Amino acid sequence: MDQINRQDSPSVSPVMRAAAFSVHLFTALGAGFALIALLEAVREHWAAMFAWLGAALVVDALDGPMARRLDVVRLQPNWSGEVLDLVVDFVTYVFVPAYAITASGLLLSPTAALLGVGIAMSGALYFADRRMKSADNHFRGFPGLWNVAAFYLFLLHPPPAISSLGTVVLIVLTFLPFQVLHPVRVVRLRWLTLSLMAVWAVLGVVTLANDFDVGAPVKIGLCAIAVYVVASDAAIRLLRSLQT
Repeated sequence: MDQINRQDSPSVSPVMRAAAFSVHLFTALGAGFALIALLEAVREHWAAMFAWLGAALVVDALDGPMARRLDVVRLQPNWSGEVLDLVVDFVTYVFVPAYAITASGLLLSPTAALLGVGIAMSGALYFADRRMKSADNHFRGFPGLWNVAAFYLFLLHPPPAISSLGTVVLIVLTFLPFQVLHPVRVVRLRWLTLSLMAVWAVLGVVTLANDFDVGAPVKIGLCAIAVYVVASDAAIRLLRSLQT
């Protein structure tokens, strides 16, 4: 009742409520981008698919700060931004990339459909896991970033047997209790992480603009940044343990 009274308070104007709801519309736009990405994937326009998934990633990066600034939780209490965000994240991070990985010929053909099902199921379970993030905002296990995994499969184009094995490993790692750096929310070395994310974004745009036909320097740069995100936390913990 308190929440309803605060929403209906005279100090809350219809314009403020409309502005708050517009953030939910902005978040839901990511689902629309996911549909366009899927349509491009069906046409095997892979670079265009990743471009639309990238647009959805930008929406995902911006909607949280917008929601906090416009006090969406208080002004629109009947709409769960958290649930909406998880729904959109699932289709953009997991479902569309699962289709791309399965349908692109990157995997061994006898296993492709089964591994696609594994990606979808493990991703769904991950987004339902209340332990997906640690207290210091690290991801727990492989964080269901199948859009990124798919990007690297298209970039490196390993033999189908290696791609299939790598997919199995990532599915298993979804459920293991190790930590992966959140590129935005982890405070430690945030300046370095954000700088590397900016470099990654530039290299990613170059890669898509050239339809994945890029040279070794771009590939090495993208892979080095991925290693930093995945392994930096483990390396720091190892150094600390050696010092003690």
